Amino acid sequence: MNNTFTEEAEGKVAKAAIAENRILPPEKRGYGWQILAGIVFLAGVVALMVYYFRFIVPYESTDDAFIDGYVTTISPRVAGQVAQLMVMDNQKVKEGDVLVEIDPRDYESGLAQARADLAVARSRLTQSQAQVKVGKAKVAVAQAGTGAALAENERATNDLRRYELVESRAVSQSAFDQAQSQARAAAANLQSADSQVAAAESEVALSEAGVETAAAAVQQAEARLQQAELNLSYTKIVAPRSGRVTGRTVQLGNYVQPGQALLTLVPDEMWVIANFKETQLTDLRPGQAADVRVDAYPNRKFKGHVDSLQAGSGAQFSLLPPENAVGNYVKVVQRIPVKIVFDEPLPPDLDIAPGMSVVPQVRVK
Repeated sequence: MNNTFTEEAEGKVAKAAIAENRILPPEKRGYGWQILAGIVFLAGVVALMVYYFRFIVPYESTDDAFIDGYVTTISPRVAGQVAQLMVMDNQKVKEGDVLVEIDPRDYESGLAQARADLAVARSRLTQSQAQVKVGKAKVAVAQAGTGAALAENERATNDLRRYELVESRAVSQSAFDQAQSQARAAAANLQSADSQVAAAESEVALSEAGVETAAAAVQQAEARLQQAELNLSYTKIVAPRSGRVTGRTVQLGNYVQPGQALLTLVPDEMWVIANFKETQLTDLRPGQAADVRVDAYPNRKFKGHVDSLQAGSGAQFSLLPPENAVGNYVKVVQRIPVKIVFDEPLPPDLDIAPGMSVVPQVRVK
């Protein structure tokens, strides 16, 4: 009796619950879970499609990318022993800071010798110019003597002509002979005066040539002096730009030669060289925005843009370019270096340097 009553009560409660839509009948419960699972699946598919078309399709990315920059190798321009070393490894320097100083004593001596040579050359130039003035004075004296000789020659010639026109009985033979002798002497004196003028003019020309030679010697001495001053200034090796000292091989007391690599200067200005596959370049253009993540700082993202694309694949400009005219050719997707520049200066508190790996993402659509 009690069991029957209990079953009837449970049946009534179940029917009431079903009537109130709180509990599904046993034959319909499986369909509800399937519908819910289908809705969740469709929502996941839609979310994946939205993510794909919004965050993957419009972008091109590569992990074959690195930080790059114009690394400057510092070398001396003169030989000598390193007297002072002003920098240490990885030290930051500013443009114009002295990095290395070479012993300047040899070059100071050379500068003093060049100055002395210049003084001697200028003295010789002054002497040559004075000789020109003396020669011109001699020319003036010789020309004055020529004028006097010319006047004496004209007088003696006129006297001789008068004696020749007078009858021989009116002039003694001794007077006539004396007039002839005076005429010949005056002509000889005039010729001698002309020769002296020519000699004086030649001496002036020679002195003027000496002035030109002395002036050229002065210019040579000035050039040697300028070179000596430059050589002395080259003993102080300064930073051509701001950056950080890297790869220092020079030590205090080393004897260095011109062109020898002493250290490397890494500038603050850097960019990204991203080697994209050639199949990724269809929509990639200069000016497109890019996000750059540095492997060393995965939680930081840097804004940039595409600056330019290299006119050729990386393999084409390698030390040994590939030779494709062979029988066993296998097509390989080539990579094209793309330069990406940062829109803002890199934070000074981050040690970002050339060669570090990055992952750029360029929005192409």
